[in-house]
Amino acid sequence: MRVTFLGTGSAMPTGERFQTGILLEAAGDRLLVDCGSGVLHALATTDAGYEGVDTVLLTHHHLDHVADLLPLLKARWLAGAESLEIVGPPGTPDLVEDLLSVHEYLQDRIDLTLRSVDADDPFDVAGFTGEATGTRHSMPCLAYRLAHPDDGGDDTDPPVLGYSGDSEAFPELIDFFDGAAVLAHDCSFPDDVDVSNHPTPASLGEALASADAAVGRVYLTHLYPHTEGDHEAMLDSLADHYDGDVRFAHDGLSFEIR
Repeated sequence: MRVTFLGTGSAMPTGERFQTGILLEAAGDRLLVDCGSGVLHALATTDAGYEGVDTVLLTHHHLDHVADLLPLLKARWLAGAESLEIVGPPGTPDLVEDLLSVHEYLQDRIDLTLRSVDADDPFDVAGFTGEATGTRHSMPCLAYRLAHPDDGGDDTDPPVLGYSGDSEAFPELIDFFDGAAVLAHDCSFPDDVDVSNHPTPASLGEALASADAAVGRVYLTHLYPHTEGDHEAMLDSLADHYDGDVRFAHDGLSFEIR
């Protein structure tokens, strides 16, 4: 599975990071996870392009995760694409239909499929298999385990990407990611910011250390401007609690997980 961070920022732009979006590619299938502002532009710089991505999986409905949905729909229509599927937590079909009610000229331009997934119910999307669980955020949000069944070897299970969506850090969420080769986790603010609904390095490190799960490399994402210039101190704070491999994600970061 190839993982590409299209956007690692937040609702407060910095000029250095787009809002949230991650592209997954495996065995010829492609899945876009979240579609915040700037993600369409970033997607256009990849080999897949927006023409090659016909499915979006949302973690939740905050604007910095959905802002480029209609721009993506319009770009695909203008490029001659015929379909787009948008999947997400309960209420996702209503969200998209409400957006289209404001931009009526985009209705019926392409074949649009809308559906919801529920926490604790396995699902399939764009050739990938998924599992979901609820997070601790200011609105309903799902974290995901995602894998592609054709991505493993003869004697090995396919690698799993874990993605927290937006959430406070807590051990039960980390346990959900047990066995993930890579975990992309929200780490929105440094420790000196008093915040709820998102983790700081210390709270994330404590959750990683106290959970029973074994996870691979951890990438920190959903970064607010408050984190800029503070990355080394944030990693040191996290390392005071957790000794695993933790790195900052950045826009354009792309790698294979096996």
